[in-house]
Amino acid sequence: MPSKYSLALSSNDLAIDLGTTNTSVYVQGKGIVLHEPSVIAISRNGRRDHKVLAVGNAAKQMIGRTPQKISAVRPIRDGVIADFEIVESMLRGFIALIDRRRGLVKPRVVMSIPTGITPVEKRAVRETALSAGAREVHLIEESLAAAMGAGLPFIEPTGSMIVDIGGGRTEVSVISLGGIVLSRSIRIGGDKMDEAILQYIKRKYNFLIGSSAAEAIKLAIGNAHPSASPQSFEIRGRDLVSGIPGTLTIDSSDVRGALSEEIGAIVEMVRVTLERTPPELSADLIERGIVLTGGGALLKDLNLLLVEATGLPVILAPDPFSTVILGCGKVLDDLDILRRIGYKPAPASA
Repeated sequence: MPSKYSLALSSNDLAIDLGTTNTSVYVQGKGIVLHEPSVIAISRNGRRDHKVLAVGNAAKQMIGRTPQKISAVRPIRDGVIADFEIVESMLRGFIALIDRRRGLVKPRVVMSIPTGITPVEKRAVRETALSAGAREVHLIEESLAAAMGAGLPFIEPTGSMIVDIGGGRTEVSVISLGGIVLSRSIRIGGDKMDEAILQYIKRKYNFLIGSSAAEAIKLAIGNAHPSASPQSFEIRGRDLVSGIPGTLTIDSSDVRGALSEEIGAIVEMVRVTLERTPPELSADLIERGIVLTGGGALLKDLNLLLVEATGLPVILAPDPFSTVILGCGKVLDDLDILRRIGYKPAPASA
């Protein structure tokens, strides 16, 4: 049966944004063709051997529901690959979802990487992609890719600030002349926000919910600013006192309280980055403002909170979820961009 992603592809080359929460794939000439959870379900036949049962949405549906010999796991944590062997299998699975015939010709791949990772980590990411079937791998920092995807003038001699809030981490970068002038990151993102909501409800109401329910709460009534209109949301879970399943209605002020520490850390990181920005670029930011990208940027009224904290304009990117993969796609469509911004091509596989 053909995959729902199968396409009559004019190119075999791919751009991949391998995120903590979701993985996106861009095909040259076609655009974004896949956006699925970074989850893989495997059955183990020993300590090292494993069989892939599902990837993406199909695997995510298995989380918390698997028997002992099957595991549904997220192999990327806080924006960093935790298990390279499992990530290789997941990448192969995603490529197969796009078109099972692609294995006949190895693709050239552009991949995003967290800003500031070590050369050893870069090499490991590259080798993982090569082992998954790439013939040539080009790596580009997420912040720079996000700037490209958001349509910022990243090559010009003018400053731009990107705040990229992903599933596993938040990166704040100042970009000028095709490079990252200043960057800071913190291991706080959408996943940590979900966990904070889960723990807050557990402490305050003695009520246990799952991570999926916490995410649903965040998306439905999450907010970062006290001026937000009050909203409520009903969730299902288990009462920890009686041990019986039940429902609980919570208020948006609860969610804001649950997220206060995580949001406060992000705001403080933006302030510190601004304090350390060279004055010439600071002048540019007064005019251009701060651009928010990543799924976490969609938290209601986060832009208002940042405006109050910094005094600068804060703009939400047109498609926050897709800015990084769109930037990777621009590089894939025109690899000469790498030369113009001073990137050295990654070596091809033997």
